[in-house]
Amino acid sequence: MTSRARYRPLVARYGAVAGVVLAVAWFALALRLEGSINRIDEVPLPTISPRARALHTTSFVVDLHADSLLFGRNLLERSDLGHVDLPRLQQGGVGLQVFSLPTIVPYGQNIERTELGRVDVLTLAGIAQLSPTAWLGPMGRSLYRAERLRDMVGESEGDLVLIETRADLERLLAARAEGGDAVGALLALEGAHALESEPENLPILFDAGYRMIGLTHFFDNDYGGSAHGVARGGLTELGQETLREMERVGVTLDLAHLSPKGVSEALDLATRPTVFSHGGVRGTCDNQRNLSDEHVRRIAEGGGVIGIGYWDWAVCGHTPEDIARAIVYVVRLVGADHAGFGSDYDGGTTVGFDTSELPALTQALIDAGLRDREIRKVLGDNVLRVLSQNLPPAGRASD
Repeated sequence: MTSRARYRPLVARYGAVAGVVLAVAWFALALRLEGSINRIDEVPLPTISPRARALHTTSFVVDLHADSLLFGRNLLERSDLGHVDLPRLQQGGVGLQVFSLPTIVPYGQNIERTELGRVDVLTLAGIAQLSPTAWLGPMGRSLYRAERLRDMVGESEGDLVLIETRADLERLLAARAEGGDAVGALLALEGAHALESEPENLPILFDAGYRMIGLTHFFDNDYGGSAHGVARGGLTELGQETLREMERVGVTLDLAHLSPKGVSEALDLATRPTVFSHGGVRGTCDNQRNLSDEHVRRIAEGGGVIGIGYWDWAVCGHTPEDIARAIVYVVRLVGADHAGFGSDYDGGTTVGFDTSELPALTQALIDAGLRDREIRKVLGDNVLRVLSQNLPPAGRASD
């Protein structure tokens, strides 16, 4: 036996061990990645009164924005990581979760000024997760994550329901009215660059299940200016064309991350209610990420909803009281028909509580002086109204 042949079994054995060690190391890296950016900095929560518990339990609760699909967790299983999964949604009494997907995140992104650059954080994250999304473009990432959600919906045995049409929404409402705890899932895109500047990609992503799109994210793109971009211009011709086609097929426009000029131009063009899925208002937290009073009024005039976030940039804090203060500001400015929840859970945010503890926010709204009928609207009725108007009755974009 040659020396090479003699050592071949040892090489194979230790090669296999090394492979296992490497896999474990990569898995630990992926866990550390999410644990380091989707954090909970626990804050004192108010005691939940019987009134708040009953109000929360008997309301249909909607969260307009969570990025939980990004991290590759099985959302059907309870996790110690992040902010959202199905067991925690059910514990928190959530009826519908909008799962949004960013598809490019430039390294060094910030709310003041962000350029596209050459380094994409999601590529690096995909490598850490051993995910094919590392090598896919924005469109491919969107389709991959949509398929993964469909897989989880199929595996959930009815506990997680994909919402694509008004009929889907009506069935979910009926099931929950009968005492069920199924949770609806609606797909959204954070940045129309996922369409890769090709108009024919909108019906493809519609057929994949996407029903809400924000035209920009952290950088200016071919659709318009970002609130955090360089030029911060308005909508481009492609952005205007895309908005018109979104309204035709039944996709809701998300104004979050658009530049102020882009928000104004989008509202000039929109004929259906819009949402600002996650963020805050300058009246309680003054920065360029948040909405001016003028834009709050204009969104309300069009029948839209402002989703108030749970993190520092949105509300200058992350306690239930901080969030409630911003919601009350919107209610006092334009009425209770136009405020909602937009957590930005699992979006690289530090929050004070996860979705399982959402009744604490209902209690904070009571403590802030809102009436029960106002709170029910904020909890979810406002978003239900918008989706009932905007979602297609049935079918696909190609029908």
